[in-house]
Amino acid sequence: MTELHSHPFQTKRPHIVFLFSDTGGGHRSASNAIIEALELQYPQQTTHELVDIFREYAPPPLSHAPEIYPPLSRMPRLFGAGFHISDGRRRARLMYQLLWPYIQRGLRRLLREHPADLYVSVHQLFNTPMARILTLNHLDTPFVTVVTDLVTTHAAWYSERANRIIVPTQVAFDRGRKYGIAAARMQIIGLPVADQFRHAPRDRAQTRAELGWQQDRPVALLVGGGEGMGPLEETAKAIDAAGLPVTLAIIAGRNKRLKERLERHPWQTPCFLYGFVQKMPDFMRAADVLVTKAGPGTISEAFIAGLPMILYSRLNGQEEGNVDYVVDNGAGIWSPRPESVVNHLRRWLTHPEERQGAAQACLALARPEASQQIAAALMEQIRVSSTSLRI
Repeated sequence: MTELHSHPFQTKRPHIVFLFSDTGGGHRSASNAIIEALELQYPQQTTHELVDIFREYAPPPLSHAPEIYPPLSRMPRLFGAGFHISDGRRRARLMYQLLWPYIQRGLRRLLREHPADLYVSVHQLFNTPMARILTLNHLDTPFVTVVTDLVTTHAAWYSERANRIIVPTQVAFDRGRKYGIAAARMQIIGLPVADQFRHAPRDRAQTRAELGWQQDRPVALLVGGGEGMGPLEETAKAIDAAGLPVTLAIIAGRNKRLKERLERHPWQTPCFLYGFVQKMPDFMRAADVLVTKAGPGTISEAFIAGLPMILYSRLNGQEEGNVDYVVDNGAGIWSPRPESVVNHLRRWLTHPEERQGAAQACLALARPEASQQIAAALMEQIRVSSTSLRI
């Protein structure tokens, strides 16, 4: 049985291991946001590390998941089929029974090489195996899951052996109940985002001036996630061809080839091109409309920034519910074709009151304190577990 340590009752600071994988940028971003909140709220009270559980502890081909994910995400039908085929309590249980002989050795090595006072998972696929390996090794180390999908949460997120499951929305909570999780073991908090997003907005004109953007035109911010996914290029070129009275700010993320192609395009519309950026809060505060894929992190950030959305693509399966959530709550529009994006953007430019209504709906859905509340929940879990061990 591992010895737990909890500040201030014991001298050693509790060590938190975050389990994630770079299958998309959201899992790492969520982990970093929680760590940032821990450091700000509880300085010098914990230590922590990130472990890419696929890359470091899964056998091939699972160990190549970070490299497989980007091309797989560009095959939406196949991606969605895999999601729906494996979703459900019985199907997920069968999947893990088949995988267990294959993955348990790596998980045992993980426990040896990364002992912790608390394990926190922000990735759905290893929650059930991780909880199982802790039980089989008779370890009392608490295990918390932070669900980083927004609405359409896969059954794999919900391990019955997890000490606590933190979910972002009521819909995700209800799905957990459907999958057999007791209400008392779940907590609705929100999606963790960087601390910059929760601060009061800076002056928009000043931010635009610093970015070099025009002051007299609305700005449409186009984002394809960290990997520049979705029909970002086609959509941007369609807006340019339409001659709308707008400035384009396009973030290609880590997709260098996409950025190079966009740089070669003869833009008629004022256009600013970026690769991977660190100051997304400034970009969102200075923009008027967000055109993006339906990723949960970007949507949550846009809610906080009060930035209305035109969603142009989604991952089948896990992002399907995100679209409905945004549209049904009046925070944005679903436009899966470039010409549809152009038409909706034109309407919002012509009728700014509709755009402002969507901005207010975003703010109503925002959970700017989520990272801080998650950090508090983790500290509470450490205290509870430490107390139970002493008793």
